[in-house]
Amino acid sequence: MNPEQIKRIVEVLIFASDTPISVKQIQGVMEEARPKEIEKAVDALNDEYKKTGRTFLIVQVAGGYQMVSRDSYSQWIRKLFHRKIKARLSQAALEALSVIAFKQPVSKPEIEAVRGVNCDGVVRTLLERKLITLSGRGEGPGKPLLYKTTDEFLRYFGINQLSDLPKPREIEEILKEEKQPDEVEGVDALKSPDAAASEEKQSETGGNEKREEAEETGQNSKGKRGRKKTEGAEASGVENETSSTDEPNKEAKGKTSETVEVNDATE
Repeated sequence: MNPEQIKRIVEVLIFASDTPISVKQIQGVMEEARPKEIEKAVDALNDEYKKTGRTFLIVQVAGGYQMVSRDSYSQWIRKLFHRKIKARLSQAALEALSVIAFKQPVSKPEIEAVRGVNCDGVVRTLLERKLITLSGRGEGPGKPLLYKTTDEFLRYFGINQLSDLPKPREIEEILKEEKQPDEVEGVDALKSPDAAASEEKQSETGGNEKREEAEETGQNSKGKRGRKKTEGAEASGVENETSSTDEPNKEAKGKTSETVEVNDATE
């Protein structure tokens, strides 16, 4: 079987499959083809699609190959399937899913410890959507159930494998680059719990520093008012002493004038 034939058969198999098809599955149909030949066929097909300006391409999703439309045509596809588009996950579901994705296998108490709220309903929703599944039991008290992500999770987010998830440092760098004065709407769908906890600690620290500065400012202003009052009291005391000193002087002057008048009368 020549490379051109392998390429065309690989193309039709990927096109006919409604879920990502793996190299092993393709090999099961094409026994003569080797894994490297299949991979080369996919690369050749994508090059062909790009050169001819096709509106679709082949991508790796959930460990297999799938034919998808290009992002630039997504608005037209939404209009066609606007009633069939799946409801988006809530913010609470995305937060719980991110904890599971980055820390799996993980128990429900551990998820609640990160989020700080009960997550019974959220976990139930994720199980119903087949985005997570049970992964056994933990070794802690009560042996809680453990959860992990599924292949449907990979397909939902267009990820080939879990190692493709962004690292916490990469998320922080992306957020710094994308952050604008008006604040960008929402955050990355799968935000690392460690990055979220770091942001909360920074905000708490900033709040404590502001409170301390306010307290110091208040104490300084009180001290200044106290010094002003003291200085005013001292000034009034000096004035009183001056006025009391002036009164004996006035009396002495009066007596002196009286003595002068008596002497004049005697002469």
